[in-house]
Parts: sequence; C-alpha cells; structure tokens
Amino acid sequence: MKLYRGSHVEVRNPKILTVARIGDFGNGFYTTTSLEQARRWATIRARQARTPNGIVTVFEAPDSLFENPELNIRSFQKADVKWLDFVMANRKDTAFEHKFDLVRGPVADDRVYICLNALENGTADRATVLRQLKTFVLADQILFHTAKSLLFLEYADTEVVPCSRQ
Repeated sequence: MKLYRGSHVEVRNPKILTVARIGDFGNGFYTTTSLEQARRWATIRARQARTPNGIVTVFEAPDSLFENPELNIRSFQKADVKWLDFVMANRKDTAFEHKFDLVRGPVADDRVYICLNALENGTADRATVLRQLKTFVLADQILFHTAKSLLFLEYADTEVVPCSRQ
C-alpha cells in the first residue's frame, strides 16, 4: 500500500519524532493514505517554513500491515467517542502514554480542531462535539509510534508541491 507524508522536506529515512507532543495520536511519524491530504499538509508546512515548495514523500508498506500480529495496533474507523477520548488524552494529558506501535484513524482537520478546542475550553460538551463530528468526512492518518513499526515502511518516491504565496 502507498502511504504519504506531507512536509517541507523530503524524508527518506523516517524517524519517531519525540521532541514535543505532536498530533492527534501522540509522538511518532505520521502518514496518510490520501495523496490530497499529504499535499495539503505539504503546503501548510512549506508556508510555515517559508519555503517555496512542499514535499510529499511516498512510502510503500505491506498491504497486510494492519493485520500484522507482530505489531500492537489501534484502529479507529470513525471519529467516535473512543477516538475523541484518545485524541483528547493526547492533547490535554502530558503524562498520557500509549503502547501502540501503529495508530490509524481520522485526522482532525480545521473544522474538527474548532470542535476539539470548544470541548477543551468548555464552550461545547462531548455530546455536541460528537454530533458535529458525525457530519464531517475526514481523511485518515497513520501514526508509526515505535521504531519497530518503522521497519515496515519503505521510501518509494518524492513529489514537489509548489506553494503559491498568499
């Protein structure tokens, strides 16, 4: 299966990023099965880094990756209460740790972040946020959380994504 990572740099040798708590699922190396989502991330990262181009790095992973008995895997099929609790734990609880090698599920885009922020600051309750989440069509994200999981990821290609200045 093809997996994509959007950034402002090419990543031929993925690493687990642990410098700061990042992402919906915690620290690690994030990819997606959506080329369009990776292109959006590449554009955002390039603008943040003030570089003229974003980069989508393409990886190959076994089609059976999510059935691999060697890996501890957490899969969220949709943005439901279990997904919400997991994402909020990663966002709010600096002591929260999980032991999954791989985590896959919906990515929180700008609309979802607005909902999550409303929940965090108390302007919306869980039931309201969950009701809103049901209306969103979300791309996926796959977190490679351990060095062991990265062994199943192989560099394949790179795509340059020109960024227009706005």
